[in-house]
Amino acid sequence: MAAQLPEHFKCPISLEIMSDPVILSSGHTFDRSSIQRWLDAGHRTCPITKLPLPDHASLIPNHALRSLISNFTPLTPTPIPNPSPPHPQPETLISSLTSSASSSSSKLDSLHKLTRLAKRDSLFRRRLTDSGIVPPLLSCVDSHDHDSLRENALSLLLILSLDDHNKVGLVAEGVVARLVAVISGTAAGNPSPDCRALAATTLTSLAVVEVNKATIGAYPHAIESLVALVRDGKGREKKEAATALYALCSFPDNRRRAVECGAVPVLLRSVDCGLERAVEVVGVLAKCKEGREQMERFHGCVQILSRVLRNGSSRGVQYALLALNSLCCGSEVASMEAIREGLLETCLGFLEDDNEKVRRNASALLQNLRGNNRIS
Repeated sequence: MAAQLPEHFKCPISLEIMSDPVILSSGHTFDRSSIQRWLDAGHRTCPITKLPLPDHASLIPNHALRSLISNFTPLTPTPIPNPSPPHPQPETLISSLTSSASSSSSKLDSLHKLTRLAKRDSLFRRRLTDSGIVPPLLSCVDSHDHDSLRENALSLLLILSLDDHNKVGLVAEGVVARLVAVISGTAAGNPSPDCRALAATTLTSLAVVEVNKATIGAYPHAIESLVALVRDGKGREKKEAATALYALCSFPDNRRRAVECGAVPVLLRSVDCGLERAVEVVGVLAKCKEGREQMERFHGCVQILSRVLRNGSSRGVQYALLALNSLCCGSEVASMEAIREGLLETCLGFLEDDNEKVRRNASALLQNLRGNNRIS
């Protein structure tokens, strides 16, 4: 099974198939357990590029790759009397997408074939982009009478975006405009929830590259549409929109943009409704002054984050502590609320946690609460 899987499904560190792929700030993907061991060992460089990493390196879940791995079906050789015909040339399939004589079903069939081949072969993906696949795909995304055509075109764009060398080029070819139109619902034909989720996931993939974070964040209504999708979306689309915001808001200017779009109350309400991915974005927005001010104004912010500390996953706890620490550092009111919520005792308990970031964030919050209120 492993031998039949594409090489990019394997972690560069362990060389095993990834079960929880995450993206490092360098743009490379690793299995979470492997890269976390690397970081916990004190390394502060990317294992591949050897370039320095931030002191608190972010690990962004690569949901797109995880989905590809989980849905991958290996090709099992079966005895056949005659050799199978060669794969169609990509140029032939692309021309089917652009031809006015092609029916929707013919275009859909071409997309299925292109996607199946692109999933398994990075060289084929490069050949596709070199052959001018992007404009025909964007035309399919614009399709207003065939949602399956749009969804399959978005799926192929997502697969193409997984390759680092494609990320900047896709943005340059106008992909962001179409993704934002799908996410915001302004694209023709009322895009489906699956299409909106795919568009948000593709933005996350493109935002791995630092220059793309700035470009996407500055694009009109890009961050606003993601905030609206977190507020109004359902299930997967809410989660993917929050993940895209997390990726984009590692760029400081985008934090302010998100706050200006009303992200803080939307995210806090989502956290309170069980969307733990939203607390990760709250933790990042708490790094900017505007974000902290909005959190102070939101009634029940400390209580919502406290509930994450009691009931959340290790990652949720890590970001709730980060947000509370940023908030309480400059606010005696927030500090007093945190103490009333019993966070001194909670933080003491986290000092023995297995997660090093949880321990560090709990220690920092404990010092802030004690310092702000002169508690020994």
